Amino acid sequence: MNTEPLVSVVRGKPTDIELAALVTVLVAASSEVDAEPAQTPVSHWSRSARPSMTPHSWKTSALPR
Repeated sequence: MNTEPLVSVVRGKPTDIELAALVTVLVAASSEVDAEPAQTPVSHWSRSARPSMTPHSWKTSALPR
């Protein structure tokens, strides 16, 4: 197990509140990097309104469904 601290104070004597604020900022910054972006699912209704991207889609658009 790694016993080396991830963060250390080099100078000064921070109070407990200052250390807590520093840890909060570091945790918040690291969690944004690891978070997956939320992807909203596309509904079938909105997908049906989009043109298809096949080479002959303009021909098939006139065919009955």
